[in-house]
Formats: sequence, C-alpha cells, structure tokens
Amino acid sequence: MSAPKNQAAWLNKANTPLEVGDAPMPTAGAGEVVVKNAAVAINPLDCHMQDVGVFVQNFPAVFGCDVAGEVYEVGAGVGRFKKGDRVIGHTINLISGRVQDGANALYTVVPANKAAILPDAISFTDGVVVPFALETAVCVLCITKPGEALPGVPIPTLGLPYPSLNPKSAGKTLIIYGGSSSVGSMTTQVATAAGLHVIAIVGAHNFDFSKRAGAAQVFDHKDPLLVEKVVDAVKKTGNEFVGIFDAIATEASYPNDLAILEKLGGGHLACSHPPPAKGVPENVKAGMIFAVNDIATPVWTNFVTPALEAGQIKCLPPPTVVGKGLEHINEALKKSKAGVSATKLVVEL
Repeated sequence: MSAPKNQAAWLNKANTPLEVGDAPMPTAGAGEVVVKNAAVAINPLDCHMQDVGVFVQNFPAVFGCDVAGEVYEVGAGVGRFKKGDRVIGHTINLISGRVQDGANALYTVVPANKAAILPDAISFTDGVVVPFALETAVCVLCITKPGEALPGVPIPTLGLPYPSLNPKSAGKTLIIYGGSSSVGSMTTQVATAAGLHVIAIVGAHNFDFSKRAGAAQVFDHKDPLLVEKVVDAVKKTGNEFVGIFDAIATEASYPNDLAILEKLGGGHLACSHPPPAKGVPENVKAGMIFAVNDIATPVWTNFVTPALEAGQIKCLPPPTVVGKGLEHINEALKKSKAGVSATKLVVEL
C-alpha cells in the first residue's frame, strides 16, 4: 500500500483566497495524535486570519481550529486513543504557528488533551461544530489566573465551576449576549452543565434554539426595553450575578452590555473580540477570551464524550455543509463573512 499524501488549503498572504496544494505528511509527537480529517468547520476567527493575517506567524500558513475524523497515528505517551478511533479535536495553529497544526488539511496534528472520542451515533459533520466553541466556552467560564489575550488586553477570570454530568445549582446567573452563535450556544450548554442560570440575548427568531441550548430565559436584542428587562430578570433570580459573556462583541452590543452592568452594580464583561476601549465603568472588568488554554484539559478528558453520549452536550448550532473537498473552504469563508445565524459552516473531506 502506498503512503498517504497530504494536501492543505494554503494562505500564501493576507487578503487572498486559499490555494489547495501538497503539504508535508505530519507525524505525531509526544502527547499528540494525527487525525485523518473527515470534516472541518469555519469560525469567524478564520475570516480574520485570512483577511488581515491576525495570529498568522508565518506565510504560507494553514489555519483552522475544528477537525473531526479518524486517528491515523498516535504519539508517545498517548493512552486515550488508538488508530481508527473516531474523534473530534481542537487544533492549535493559533499559538504554535506550525503548518501541521492547522485544520484545513487532509491530515492534522491535534494535542491529545484537546481531543475526545466522537460517539458512533454522531456524524463527523455534526461533531465538528463542537471543538473550538467548547474550548472557548470553558475558557470563558473557568479561567482563574490573570493573563493577556493580546498585548495589553486582559483575559477575564470568572473562575466558575467545571461542567458536570450531574450538575447542581451554583446559585449564579450569567448573561450571554449572542446566545445563538456557535460560541454563544456552546457556552450556554457548558454553563448550564456547570449549574448556572443562563439568560441569553438573541434574535427573536432564535428564542427556541437558544432554549434548546439550555438558556433559562431569552430576550430579543432588538427590544427597545432590553436593558430594563434583562436587569429585572437577573434581579428576580435571586442569584449572584457573575457578569456578561458577549459572543458578538461589536459596537452594537457593547452599549447594552455596559448599561446592564452599570444597573447591576458592575461585574465581568468577557468578550470574543477586544473589549470596548472607552466608557467602561471602574467596577466592570472587561477583557477578551483567548480560546486556547490548558484549563480545558479536564473537560476534554473526562466530560466531552459522556456528555455527547448522554445528549447533555448537543452538536449546536447544526452544521450547514458547504461542499466536499478542500477547495470548498474558500466558499465557506465567504459565506461566513456574509453572516450566518444559528448554524455553523462545515466542509467535508
């Protein structure tokens, strides 16, 4: 049998289309697995990497964060996986800069502590929506040590409990702005599994979807009385208010974030993009989430697979499959830039 050949969707310079071409065949180092990818997913971060080269350390580059497929090779010291296992994984090109760590390829290296067995009942195209959003959600909720996402941009430290297969009420309330986004809906699920009361702010057409993800209450982001209604809902829970995670993080959402926090006496504002540069009250700790952190290791190791098996973590939002083949990643990136709602764009391989 001839040796397999790898290909990747290469970014040769910022603000250009990806070009499919040959790529080195990766090997699994200690603590790593090589995954033969069956599906990859698109995140808004990928669009920023393509357009302006943010986080790209070297050109040409292979980026992408979400893979689902079969384990092709197992590195030294890895006991949780064997060749042929169906897995999902969160890739780390974002911090390593290594070509072999980018998702947009036929074969990708994944740290074993950022991968989990995908139950047989779940398709690769469904499962691939989970990894990046899951790790981001854990980073939103569980980071306890201060750090920086970018130079001078702090990482929020909510320090909330890990998700559990048998959650008990934590007596805490979290607001998630953009609860129907990929990261927003996954953070809703993980927060609910940690015993939090989640209040989601979404479009009115996504109320049912957000409730399916576990939101206890939902509010329309276009409601002119949004701030007053959300503040009243938080107060009526009788819980400790821990803050807001803004998964949208735009100039449109920030004023509402800050108005809600001001009326509730302050708190944390965790953002998926750099936080507002001005107008942040002294009693509000605003920062940006950086979605690669070893804080997620226990979740990957102990929680993801049984939670998927039990339906406690659902593959939300559901995928929209753009096409089959690396050449369709450009089309998926274009669709992501045009905007999607309550779905995640996926490319089969």
